[in-house]
Amino acid sequence: ISFSAVENALSSLKDCQSYIDTGMSIATRVAFDLVESFNDAEDVNKMENVMLEYAAMERKLNHYITAVEETVNQVKQEKPEKIPDLLKLVEEKFTALESQNSDSDLQRNEKYVYFKDQLKDMRRQFRQSDNENDTIEQIDEDIAVTQSQMNFICSITQMQMKNPVRNKICGHTYEKDAILKIIQARKQKKKKVRCPKFGCSHADVKESDLMLDEALKRVIESHNKQ
Repeated sequence: ISFSAVENALSSLKDCQSYIDTGMSIATRVAFDLVESFNDAEDVNKMENVMLEYAAMERKLNHYITAVEETVNQVKQEKPEKIPDLLKLVEEKFTALESQNSDSDLQRNEKYVYFKDQLKDMRRQFRQSDNENDTIEQIDEDIAVTQSQMNFICSITQMQMKNPVRNKICGHTYEKDAILKIIQARKQKKKKVRCPKFGCSHADVKESDLMLDEALKRVIESHNKQ
């Protein structure tokens, strides 16, 4: 197998990552749909298992990509007179990486962790909303609504968010377009972006740290429908 063939295969492998990302996004949306319909027990657990399966696929893909890259780099550095059996070398490295697998690896998968956090928020928010509807005569409705809406306000625009994104470093949420405009403007000046949330000490907000807060978005939409 030639270097060019290996590099072409590597490029195709990296494209597979987008398919895994899409699958995990779909599983997440289905789980949230189930929570919204208050069917959040066995069926939601099935979606959690699907997320773990995708996490396992992602781990396997990443290991194979690593094995290929390390093999190619090693052979190029050694510059042997005859190119060795690259496929065999890749398989040996891949097997070594896979032998170190553990269930805890999957539990730490970034997308799975975020899925679990978002799912927890969804369950808490919708159960809270349901309880408030059941006991609405026992509480001060104006205070309840005000407290709920406070979580929906973007610290940048001071308006209700439509597409909230959560900073995975500090946990604060912003309107997507608003925070991206700030990041782009500061980037042009080669300056860092401090988290706009009052009192937050995080001083280097990056676009790569922002993740769509699907749970909050759905709660806001549900609140507005009511």
